[in-house]
Amino acid sequence: MARSHLIFLVAALLLTAAVTTSAQPQGPKDPQGPKDPQGPKDPQGPKDPQGPKDPQGPKDNKEPKQVKCNTGNDVKNIYCRGVQAYCPARCPQSCTMDCEKTCKPVCVCDRPGACGDPRFIGGDGNSFYFHGRKDRDFCIVSDSDLHINAHFIGKRGPSMNRDFTWIQAIAVLFGEHRLYIGARKTATWDDDTDHLEISFDGEFVHLPEADGAEWMSLYVPTLKISRTKTVNTVMIELKGRFKIIANVVPITKEDSRIHNYGVTSDDCLAHLDLAFKFEVLTSNVHGVVGQTYRPDYVNKFDVRKKMSVLGGENNYSTSSLFSTDCAVARFGRGGRAAELISDLADVKCASGMAGPGVVCKK
Repeated sequence: MARSHLIFLVAALLLTAAVTTSAQPQGPKDPQGPKDPQGPKDPQGPKDPQGPKDPQGPKDNKEPKQVKCNTGNDVKNIYCRGVQAYCPARCPQSCTMDCEKTCKPVCVCDRPGACGDPRFIGGDGNSFYFHGRKDRDFCIVSDSDLHINAHFIGKRGPSMNRDFTWIQAIAVLFGEHRLYIGARKTATWDDDTDHLEISFDGEFVHLPEADGAEWMSLYVPTLKISRTKTVNTVMIELKGRFKIIANVVPITKEDSRIHNYGVTSDDCLAHLDLAFKFEVLTSNVHGVVGQTYRPDYVNKFDVRKKMSVLGGENNYSTSSLFSTDCAVARFGRGGRAAELISDLADVKCASGMAGPGVVCKK
């Protein structure tokens, strides 16, 4: 009897173990149903194959402009011939190649010339400001056979004791000829619209809107005007005499907010950023920036200052854009022999400190 009870107990235990094993789950069930073999779905729906959208709309992704040196004999530095590069990030659409020394791109506003609320870089490489006055004209270069005037536009804030000024146009006089380069007044800026106005000896100069488009004078074969961008930037070259780069830019709302320029909706104050290179000048050259090319020029600015300002605007004021009657005018006055100076065109400058101070070497 005892033996039969033992057998019964063992059989009951074995049956219980078998039932327990068969009842165990094979793994947790997904309450949302079977899995997709291609992976989990995004609860927000399928992705755009081109990536997520910007909630503020598409960005302006203009690539930096590519610039290059020519391959011909006009590029004297054989190592620069054919070299290509992209404009630096801080001037992605406004640079040129240095095809003489570095074979690298240089921002227009880092070359001798004038940019912004006019900050000039002189022939000696040092920076200074010349504010002038709005709606007035000033001679910036005056030599025996070359004269350049600039027309200033501006605004005056309620708390300012001077005008904010920019160069709207320049007049270039050489020999018996007159060249005008100006920024057209516009209310709303559009990068894809040309805001340049150019005339030569009173005749409108038409340049197709294409990078590299050229215009050459029938009467002065050595004069060439070419676009370095599709719109708004040109290079003017009188072979053997000078090169001028003129770039039209606006005052943006952000610029106006930061500097309190007071730009209004009817005028974005389009103006010129300028770069100069002079092949031949005399030792008697003068003007706001012209005087800095004289061999006897002494820089009296404190280069440690953030803003060195040139005064004496009455010395440079002219009665009109094409007049040569400023107090320091030299145009057409070859009374005494003047030594030609062209070696300053090869002066190269580099900053060795923060700020506007520049060291120059030949």
